This record gives sequence, structure tokens and C-alpha cells, in this order.
Amino acid sequence: MTIIQSPLFRFLVLYALIYAAFGVQSPFLPALLQERGLHPDAIAVILASSTAIRVLAGPLVGHAADRLQRHPAVLRACIAAAALAGTGYALMQGAPELLLVGLCQAAALAPVVPLSDALATTSAHLSQSAPRGYRFDYSLVRGAGSAAFISGILLSGWAVQKSSLIAIIWLSSMLLMLACSAGFGLPAIPSERGAGNTAAIFDPGDLVLLLRIKAFRSLLLTAALVEGSHALHDSFAVIRWQAAGLGPVTIGVLWSESVAAEVVVFLLLGQRLIGLLGPAGACALSAGAGVLRWVVMALTTSPIALALVEPLHGLTFALLHLACMQLIVRVTPFSLAGTAQSIYGTLCVGLATAAVTLASGALYETLGGAAFLVMAALCAMALPVCRGLRLGEKAHVPNS
Repeated sequence: MTIIQSPLFRFLVLYALIYAAFGVQSPFLPALLQERGLHPDAIAVILASSTAIRVLAGPLVGHAADRLQRHPAVLRACIAAAALAGTGYALMQGAPELLLVGLCQAAALAPVVPLSDALATTSAHLSQSAPRGYRFDYSLVRGAGSAAFISGILLSGWAVQKSSLIAIIWLSSMLLMLACSAGFGLPAIPSERGAGNTAAIFDPGDLVLLLRIKAFRSLLLTAALVEGSHALHDSFAVIRWQAAGLGPVTIGVLWSESVAAEVVVFLLLGQRLIGLLGPAGACALSAGAGVLRWVVMALTTSPIALALVEPLHGLTFALLHLACMQLIVRVTPFSLAGTAQSIYGTLCVGLATAAVTLASGALYETLGGAAFLVMAALCAMALPVCRGLRLGEKAHVPNS
């Protein structure tokens, strides 16, 4: 097997293209909608509706892929559909038409990351029993995605400067079509089901089976609490820093610190920490880092203090994500990998983030910077839940 034919190379290319496409489109999409003459209220409706449809489409398509046992094919179809739907932003005019475009693309994109993660984590898990040259860790793949996302943001800025906002749409669609092509040859997920069982594409019993796994329930709660706590930071940190007199350059450095730390943990430190602490211990470390990060942000806006805690994002997000990926592949059946990933990424983390975001406005208006103490409390609540994860590691593991 050549390097190009290896699963690691295929996943690196896939993730790089997918996340580069995300990075190209996401920063400038609201500005493009505004350029099309949409009122801020209409823009908000399109973005909020897109989020809502993701919550429905992600788990439904992820579960359908499990039932059909054709995860790579479903993934390619979703990526291609998202690329085609996205071109509507360049071709359509008017709020109703652009709302339809947004809904179609969001529905197609919703299963892309969960299905990619299901394929990559399963392949990485199975590779650990292969000869040394064939082994790989999911952390490398996800790290490549984060690095590509940053590159996509930079590329979109260059494209808009050289051309126009429409350029991000064609560039994003091109990257997605390349990602669709990269999806050919991905290793399939082993299944306990009979081949090609399409008699019932949706089975509520599968969801019940997953939720009966204590470690999976604990994982969902831990992720909801810790990852959800980032919502206040993402919504109001810059506003708080600006009010404290921090300039754009300082704010940019602080924000870039967190992104850089994320990439470092994904590529270099994450797998080592999980190997040292175990997935449950890594989740506890993430929650503890969240408590420290949010308490400091509540108490001070000193640039020096903020510069010391912003890199903790590598622990509060990247390390937690890696630990959750390992736990999912260890404690859930391969045959429900798409469903498990969709529940984790869309229903659990997505809904938790949306709920905390909605509450963030009232919290910040009432408490100001002290609202970050509420986020610290969420992370503190996750610490005892991590005990359930540790017990789950020692319990029966369907995929071992």
C-alpha cells in the first residue's frame, strides 16, 4: 500500500478540504446576504433556520447511513448536495429564495462532520491492531481539519479582496466537490447487521440501545456542559474586551492564541494526554481547565491574564473532543457509529451551545463579566459526571 492509498492520507485530504470549505464560507456569508439587500432580521432568520434544520437532518441522515451500511456513499452524496445547494447563494435573489438555499445547504452539511468522524474514528481504532506502519490516530486527521479551517479563512479574505463576496461561494463549492472526490476509497465501517438491510431505514430502537449505555449518556452530558460553556465566550468575550479598552490587535492575538492551541493539542499533545490520563481523565482535565479559564475571564480583563488562559482552549475544546471521539468508538457499536456521532455533535453539543447562547444575552446584561462564573459552574458540574466515564471504560465495551 502506497502513502496515497493509505486510510490516513485519504482522511487527511478529506478533512482538509471539508474544513477549508467551512473556513472559506462561514466568515463572510452574513456579509454576502447583507450585500444581497437582506435586512438584519432576515439574515438572522436564515442563519437560525439553518441551525434548526441541522439538528433534524444530522441525526436522521446519520442513522440512515447506519441502517444502509453505506457511510462513505452517504457522506459523498451529502457533500455533493451541499456544494450544489451552496451555489444558490450566488444565483438566487430575495429573502425567500435565499432562505431555501440556506435550508438545503444546511441539511446537506449537517451529517458531513458526524459521518466523517464516524469513519475516521472507527478506522483509526481498528488500525491500532494493524502493523505499525498502518496505524494512525484520529487526532492527526482532526488537527489537519483545524489547520485547513484557518487556511480557508485566510483564503476567503484574499478572494474577497481580489474579487467580490460571491467568490467565497464558488470557492467553497469547489472545495466541497473536491472533498466529494476524496471520499472515494474511504474504508467502510464494519457492521453486525446483515448486508444491505434497507427494510427499515429508521429504527427508534437503535436510539434506545445507545442511550442505555451509561458511559455514552455520561459522555453526552459532559460534552454538553463543557462545550456549551464556550457559548458565552464566543458571543460576548470580544464585546467585554472592547469595553475594557483592548484594541483590535490585542483581541486578534488573544483569539488566535486559542485557535493555535487547538491545533497544537490536536496535532501534538492530545493523544499523549489521553494515553497518560485515559479518555475519562482527559475529560476531567478539560472540565477543570474550563473552570480555571472562565473564572479568570470573570475576574479580569488584563491582557496578560487573558493571554495566559486563552490557550486553555486547547484543553477545553480540542482535548475534550478527542476524548469523546475515543469514548464513542469504544463504548458504542460500530453499526451505530453514524447515529452516535450525530447525537453527540448535532443534538448534544449543538443544542447545548444554542441554549447557552440564547441565555448568554440575559446573563451578560445582568451580570456583566461575572456571567463567566456561570460558565465555570457548568464545567464544575461536569467533573463528577466524568466518574461515570471512568467506570464506563471498565465496563463491557461493544467494539473491543
